Amino acid sequence: MIRLMSLIAVVGLTGCATASNTYLKNGQQALNIDCSGEAMSWAGCYEKADASCAGTGYEIVGTDGTPRPAESDKTLGVDVGNYKSRSVLVVCKS
Repeated sequence: MIRLMSLIAVVGLTGCATASNTYLKNGQQALNIDCSGEAMSWAGCYEKADASCAGTGYEIVGTDGTPRPAESDKTLGVDVGNYKSRSVLVVCKS
């Protein structure tokens, strides 16, 4: 039972990056990749970009995210309870 509960907790925390199609001002198609949350990282955004561009590579057009808190704002040196937003705008190479 404890193993099952541990597995459920891990699965609940892992999350996944999501990608949605968008268009730049110049009409070029791009992907907006969201990898927000405590369990995700910038690496998750870049892995999703790589997978979404099917091995052709990608160019980063922009990034947006929650700034890192100052050390004085952390609880016992850890950033606890602050929702982290991260998104990357990429264009797949052809």
